[in-house]
Amino acid sequence: MTKLREKMTNAMKLRGFSVRTQQSYVAAVAAMAGFYNESPDVIGKERVQAYLLYLSEERKLAWSSCNIARAALRFFYRQVIEREEAKLWIPPRKTESKLPEILSREEVEHLLCVLTNPKHRVLLMTTYAAGLRVSEVVALCVQDIDSDRKVIRVRRGKGRKDRYTILSKRLLIELRKYWKIERPPVCLFPGRDLNKPMSRSSVQAIYRRAKKKAGITKRGGIHSLRHAFATHLLESGVDLRTIGVMLGHSSIRSTMRYLRVSCKHMSSVKSPLDLLDLPGKRPLQ
Repeated sequence: MTKLREKMTNAMKLRGFSVRTQQSYVAAVAAMAGFYNESPDVIGKERVQAYLLYLSEERKLAWSSCNIARAALRFFYRQVIEREEAKLWIPPRKTESKLPEILSREEVEHLLCVLTNPKHRVLLMTTYAAGLRVSEVVALCVQDIDSDRKVIRVRRGKGRKDRYTILSKRLLIELRKYWKIERPPVCLFPGRDLNKPMSRSSVQAIYRRAKKKAGITKRGGIHSLRHAFATHLLESGVDLRTIGVMLGHSSIRSTMRYLRVSCKHMSSVKSPLDLLDLPGKRPLQ
């Protein structure tokens, strides 16, 4: 590890950045250094801007990927090598407001039905039934399933916060069947090494294969199951605050986005056209 990389890593650790964020930021700075084949501390502002433009205009990376690069470079120049002028030439992160494509109940049902591997089926079922992120479902331990209280304990979710979410009666039955077959010792969904959890990339691959087999063409990875969980609860009458607590949202505003994708809420609103007293059979002029 170079001194600069070590300094950057230590600065992120001091600020409580997650391991995943640390890896992403270091990789983003290293990618620019590799692009220019120079140490990042000697790369001037014009070339940093040119590199960011290259990522978005030529490589056409997704907004999220470009955003990570911007944030990582801003952190490196402002916090690691303390170039205060960096705030003037690295553009601030902007909030993107894209709505997810929500899986219907029928699509989720079909997705789960096409899975023949019991472990894979229960894995995706747990993700949907509890509204979990992929990092949260792979981190589940057997002892996190509290069958007496009918809750699942989520350890160190986003923001390193623990929380509880619901344990479906149906899911509990499926988990018991799965446990009798697999007998996982510690991790609920272990990888090849029974003492270590399955990787997030493996879980994403399981979801993609199931989605393809089910003939689902809507965009999105396994996080779509979390979106579906929240939207389906909202459409069944559960209040936003309760949904937000189960999702681990720190602000109600994060949960309110599901109001924008809930078909039930939109279908209950009358269009102003329906309020007009128009004659039923007026001839066209």
